[in-house]
Amino acid sequence: MNPILVRPADMVRITTPALAEKYIESQISVLREQIGDKKVLLALSGGVDSSVVAALLIKAVGRQLVCVHVNHGLLRKGEPEQVIKVFRDEMNADLIYVDATDRFLDKLAGVTDPEQKRKIIGGEFIEVFAEEARKLDGIEFLAQGTIWPDILESEAGIKAHHNTGGLPEDMKFELVEPVRILFKDEVRIVGKALGLPDNMVFRQPFPGPGLGVRCPGAITRDRLEAVRESDAILREEFEKNGLEGKVWQYFTVVPDFKSTGIKNGKRTFDWPCIIRAINTTDVMEVTVEHLSDALIDHLVKRITTEVPGINRVLFDYTPKPPATVEYE
Repeated sequence: MNPILVRPADMVRITTPALAEKYIESQISVLREQIGDKKVLLALSGGVDSSVVAALLIKAVGRQLVCVHVNHGLLRKGEPEQVIKVFRDEMNADLIYVDATDRFLDKLAGVTDPEQKRKIIGGEFIEVFAEEARKLDGIEFLAQGTIWPDILESEAGIKAHHNTGGLPEDMKFELVEPVRILFKDEVRIVGKALGLPDNMVFRQPFPGPGLGVRCPGAITRDRLEAVRESDAILREEFEKNGLEGKVWQYFTVVPDFKSTGIKNGKRTFDWPCIIRAINTTDVMEVTVEHLSDALIDHLVKRITTEVPGINRVLFDYTPKPPATVEYE
C-alpha cells in the first residue's frame, strides 16, 4: 500500500475546528497536485462521507469536479432537494441530478427476497452512474468517500472494500480519496469546518438500499410513501423533543401485512408502522431508547392521522442481539 495513503501512527485525532482546518489545507494542496487541470467524477449520495468529499473537492478544484446524484426513489423525504440546494445552489457545484425512481421501482416490483432487492438496487445504481459517466468527456479521476474503517475492515477480511470496484471494465479512473485516513467522527468535524449543514454532517447512518430495507417484502409505491412520510414525522418530533443527536438512530418500518382499524367511523384495512429508536457504540450490540409515554402517544396520533394507509403504530423494544438494526 502506498504509505502516503496510510494513516500515520502518530496522527493526532481531529477533534477541533482548528485541527479540521489544518487537515483541509493539507488536502487542498494534495488534491490540486494530484488532479491538476483534469476533471474528477463523484457519485454524491448526500451521505456524510460523499458530501464531505464533494465539499473538499469544490474547495480544491471547483467545477473540475462533476457530481452525479442518483435519486433511486428510496431516499428519505427532502434529501434529494437538500443535495441540490447545498451543492448546486450554495456551492456552485457542477451537479448532474438523475431521477431514476421509476427505473428502480419497476425493477423491484414483485421482488420479496431481501438479498435480491439489495443486489438490484446496488447493480442498478452502478448502471445509472456508468451511463451518466459515459456521457462526460475528459474525466480521469473518480472520487470516493472511503474512510479509514473501510480500509481496516477490508484488510481484515471482514468485508469487501465497499467503495472500490463495481464499475464496468471500460471505465478506468485514478482514485481520489481525500478522507481515506479519517475516522467517521473526524469526517464529521471536517464537514462542519467546510460549512456543510448540521443535518447533513450529523446525518444518521442510512443503508445503501435506503428505504428499500424499511419496506419489507415486495416494495410498492404507496407503502414506500408511508415509510417516507412516517419517517419524516419521527425525525421532526425527535428534533422538537431534543432527541436529535442524542439517539444514535431512529426510523420507521412499514411491513407488508394489514390489520383492521377504524377511521372516520368506517372500517379500514391498513398497515402498521413500527418505530425503532436505538443506541450503540460499535453496532455489534444495540440498546433500545425508551421514549416517554407522551411522545409515543403524540407520534401515534400524528402518524395515524397524517400518513395514508397506516392504522396502527408499534414500538420495537428488541435490542441487538437477538434482533438486527434493520429489518432486512
